[in-house]
Amino acid sequence: MIGMRVTQTLIPTLREVPAEADTVSHQLLLRAGMLRKVASGIYTLLPLGYRVVMKIEQIIREEMNRAGGVELLMPIIQPAEIWHETGRWDVYGPEMFRLRDRHGRDFCLGPTHEELITDIIRNEVKSYRQLPLLLYQIQNKYRDEKRPRFGLMRAREFIMKDLYSFDKDEAGLEVSYQKMYEAYCRVFKRCGLDFRVVEADPGAIGGGETHEFMVLADTGESKVVFCTSCDYAANVEKAPCDPQIIPSEENPRPLEMVATPDMRTVKEVADYLGVPSHQLIKTMFYKVDGEYVAVLVRGDRVVNETKVKNFLGATSVEIASEDEVMEAFGVPLGYAGPVGLQEKDKIKVIGDHEVRYLVNAVTGANKEGYHYRNVNTGRDYQVDAWADLRVAGAGDLCPRCKAPFQAKRGIEVGQIFKLGVKYSKALGATVLNENGKEVPIVMGCYGIGVTRTMAAAVEQNHDEDGIIWPPSIAPYEVVVIPVSHRDMLQVRMAEEVYQSLAAAGIDVIYDDRPERPGVKFKDADLIGYPVRIVIGSRAVEDGLVEIKWRASKEILYKSKEELVPYLRSSLERSKNNCI
Repeated sequence: MIGMRVTQTLIPTLREVPAEADTVSHQLLLRAGMLRKVASGIYTLLPLGYRVVMKIEQIIREEMNRAGGVELLMPIIQPAEIWHETGRWDVYGPEMFRLRDRHGRDFCLGPTHEELITDIIRNEVKSYRQLPLLLYQIQNKYRDEKRPRFGLMRAREFIMKDLYSFDKDEAGLEVSYQKMYEAYCRVFKRCGLDFRVVEADPGAIGGGETHEFMVLADTGESKVVFCTSCDYAANVEKAPCDPQIIPSEENPRPLEMVATPDMRTVKEVADYLGVPSHQLIKTMFYKVDGEYVAVLVRGDRVVNETKVKNFLGATSVEIASEDEVMEAFGVPLGYAGPVGLQEKDKIKVIGDHEVRYLVNAVTGANKEGYHYRNVNTGRDYQVDAWADLRVAGAGDLCPRCKAPFQAKRGIEVGQIFKLGVKYSKALGATVLNENGKEVPIVMGCYGIGVTRTMAAAVEQNHDEDGIIWPPSIAPYEVVVIPVSHRDMLQVRMAEEVYQSLAAAGIDVIYDDRPERPGVKFKDADLIGYPVRIVIGSRAVEDGLVEIKWRASKEILYKSKEELVPYLRSSLERSKNNCI
């Protein structure tokens, strides 16, 4: 029997929006009584929230097992030694929670488990005959985010599924990677989510090819681009950009310094001088592995810091502060430009390809209140290198078929990586191949943010009344509500309906609180149960119970005899449509 009574559990719903909540999912999960904040970026999952997480975990387990995965559980606390072996103890930076035991040994709270799982494999697997292996766990992870925000979407403690593949060669990795690609698609379809698979940058994990699984939502923190013709899609950090050259028939004119008092932004300068924003050169200063670098992009573009990092082969890229730029170069904020920068011999200058095609551009004069007009590449300034350094957007051209991109916002809920031999070489995880030769194991890693998926589902599925859970991950599929708790006939019938649904294996909760019906209805909509069954006077008099679907708001009536088979088939059909 599956069932629960509201009076037997903890569902502390809120009417007001908590001041701390900065996204829709954060607001609604707090208001629906599904989580509570313990500290910045750390939350308790209350009973309803934990039920959602358990349902997501179950879908993940079924699909990982179906793909040949085997579950294990590794410790959260990891010794520093294995992280030193890969060089990531220092690279991971301040996001890693570090601690020492009473003997002075260094440990960390696991932000990820590549080192630890590879350590296990190097000690236990010696022959290619023991491969392939797909090992996974579902466990808490810890990352000391500088600015925890958006509730569960950028928390310091979160639940994650991480799977690691081990193969004898690249061909085996390709098979494992494809298995996980398809399994992830099934996971997110079964969760009832509208998602896209996009090419991405591997970041701190490293390795080669990688894809992100993005749940589309207007409130998403990431931006992705999709080709309008072929199936290419990518995170804007990864998407390559062909230069969009704006034709000009002008000849280079003499360089001219002009006064631009209190004009600091691209828009202010462009409007003041009467030129389009794409005619400006924007100069951004970064600290790249401790050294200053100036990056040039068109005024209507945004610097892609990931591309800058990858192009320079850097470990870290941070935008320089106004004070740092002023101290190092004497350049005030809003008036920076490339003319004369390299004469100081203090800074490397790299430019986006589009900048080199600008004729008679406008840029800062490195002097408070002044800009240069008629700036031209080569004559007025030099760069150390040209590269694709900007963020892709709508209208940019697909690298495959040259059709224009469409841009949407999304929430990353999963990512898969081809690691190759990065970790196995560093940690000495080798096997003897068919020829008796010792070779490094070829690896992949595959993560799903479980609590993040929960939040993303809310960001994508809600209205002004509350959450609209897909049935497959709803805390309960059906809520039963008697209109009057004082009418014993309604209460008795509600009890009968509740018992019959629970006996039929339907995930049901009975709102047996002595509250006004309006309070119960509002809570049902806020929490987002897919189906609401109301037992009122019509049910008692005519034997017809009211059924309301949360997503479509459709209302219909069924007899008690029809109710169970109708709900069984409807809920099953709804879940199957997501597969």
